[in-house]
Amino acid sequence: MFSMFLNQAADASAASKGSSAAFLIVYILIFVVIIYFMMIRPQKKQRAKTEEMHSQMEPGDNIMTTSGFYGTILDIVDDTTIIVEFGNNKNCRIPMHKNAVAELEKQGAAIEEEKEK
Repeated sequence: MFSMFLNQAADASAASKGSSAAFLIVYILIFVVIIYFMMIRPQKKQRAKTEEMHSQMEPGDNIMTTSGFYGTILDIVDDTTIIVEFGNNKNCRIPMHKNAVAELEKQGAAIEEEKEK
């Protein structure tokens, strides 16, 4: 009689282990989906937006660097380097990496906004 009780308890614990394993797998999958939508997807969107901004850079555009300096693009040397002029001093020309650009204002964009008003 005691052995019957042990067999029934073993069967019940095996069934609960199977359901708890399934619950754990579902819980992990839900966690992965939440991580994707909260971290990975927005990061991909931001990277695409930054790459689009870098591809639209042209000489004459105004930029703001990640350090907060405002300047004007004088030349695009290659895929990663630009020459920027800061301030009114024509001698202050600095080569910079494109990744140091935080914001881009296209040449003539302010004039177009004034015409719309």
